[in-house]
Formats: sequence, structure tokens, C-alpha cells
Amino acid sequence: MLLCTLLYGLPIALAGNLTSSKRGLVYTWSDGYSDGLWDQAESDLTWYYNYASTPVNSFNSRLSYVPMLWGAGPQYNSFYSTVKGLLGSGSNIDYVLAFNEPDLCGPASEGGSCVGAQHAAQIWQAEIEPLKQQHGLQLGAPAVTQGGAWWLQDFFKACAGKCTVDFLPLHYYGDFVGLAAYLGAVHATYPQLPLWLTEFAEPNVTVLGAQQFYNQSVAFLDALDYLARYAYFGSFPANDASSWVGPNGSMLDNGGHLTDIGAWYLGFNATGRGPESGGVVVPGVTWISLLAFVLVWSAVFCFG
Repeated sequence: MLLCTLLYGLPIALAGNLTSSKRGLVYTWSDGYSDGLWDQAESDLTWYYNYASTPVNSFNSRLSYVPMLWGAGPQYNSFYSTVKGLLGSGSNIDYVLAFNEPDLCGPASEGGSCVGAQHAAQIWQAEIEPLKQQHGLQLGAPAVTQGGAWWLQDFFKACAGKCTVDFLPLHYYGDFVGLAAYLGAVHATYPQLPLWLTEFAEPNVTVLGAQQFYNQSVAFLDALDYLARYAYFGSFPANDASSWVGPNGSMLDNGGHLTDIGAWYLGFNATGRGPESGGVVVPGVTWISLLAFVLVWSAVFCFG
């Protein structure tokens, strides 16, 4: 119980902007910019994923590609053979991701794949596990939302020891204090698994608020020893941002140029560009919602 009491002690991170091999790209296609913007030899990006099983054709092999089995429909039944073919053609692949926000269902579930834990375990054993057993790839657990603690526990139970998980991808949307607490909670629950943060941002804040969140978070993540990789969610022009994230954290302005956040993320100097979208200020994750997910992850760890 002492560990449960101390579960949410926050690690102290070094301040400052650091370059990092952890930094990757959540690639989202848009006709508002050139893909070459992300594939610059001088940038800090080392890897990317695109919610798909095949890479972006215009990227060169400098960036390590991480395929994802996004959902559970029949179109995903060829995931193993697709990745096997990429390996056979010499693609630079060492890791795979699985099931994007499977715990998120319904009309408000923008981005959620809505897959039951039992079904996900069955698909994993058919399409993902062979990539470990036959090709030695590192496998990422399903990437649940910050409210997906029980879904993830059900998935591991359904696997019954037949799913090899090498790392734990996570998504987080909220403020910096909540992010630090969330990562600490998940690490305490699964201390044997390195964490990847494959989506994160603070939704619907001012441009200054988004920049402050970015700078705090990246310095913290770069210094966090149990966090292996991260990918900021914002690789789109401001006018392509979804309503639940908002435009002010976008890495591109409406003309397809790097904003300050976009330039910093690639390891470049600030551009002086904002998102040019005039976003409004609304609360992000509140202390009530922060307390809610802390209690859920604590229950999974202490009693589950």
C-alpha cells in the first residue's frame, strides 16, 4: 500500500530544450503542405507512424517507420503479410503498434477504433504475435486513451499469456500536471514495460498556453527514463485541426509553414509564426477529470 500512496510522485525533469532520439512524428496527410517538411536531414525526428501498415512513399529511409494495425475490420486481416513484405523489401522496421484507442466507441469517438478486448487479443495472436516470433520485432500494446485502464487489463487477461508486449503506447490530452501524473500512474501499474507516448497535446488553449505546454512536456519527456519514445499530436495545418484538439498547438500554420512549435519539435529555431487561426480559450483537463483517471489507474494497480 505504500507504493499506492506514493504512486503519483512526479519525477523531476531538467529544464530547457534538448535534442532527443525519442522524438517521432504522428504523420497525418494533408494537401496543405509538402511531406518533405518532415523529412529534413537536420531535424530531430528519428521515427514516425501514420495509423497504417504501409509507409509514406515520399519519406526516405532515414526515418524509421512503425506500422500500425489500427482496428479490427476485415481490411486489417492482411497486417502480418503486409509487414512481412515490407521487411522482405528491406524496409527499416523494428517496432509495430496495435489498435488505436480501442476503448473509445460511439459517435464522439473521433480516432477511436472501438475493439473489444477479447476480439483484440484474438487478432493480436493471428496478425501481430507472429511478427515477434518469426521476425523478432518489438510489439506495442494497444494504445488506449487515458481512460482505458480497465480495457487494457481486460486485454491482458484475454491474451492469457499468449500476447508478447514489449512496450506500452499511451495517448494523453490535458495539461502538463495531468500528463506527469498519468505517466507516473501507468508506470507504477506496468513497471516492466517501457512507455511510448504516441499522441499528446493540451486541447483548446491559447497559442501561449500551447507553447508553454509543449516546452514543459518535451523537457520532461526527454528526461524521463522509463519513457522511450514520444510523438506530439499536431502535424497538420491549423485549419485542419479537429474541434476537440483545437488549432493553437498545430505545428503548421494555415499556409503550411512551420509554427514555433513545429520548428522547435524538429530541432530548429523559432519561426515567429503562429497558427493564424484565432483560437479561443476554454479549460483543458480539469482537476476533477485528472483526479478521476488517477483513481482509475490506482484502482487497477492496487486492487486489479
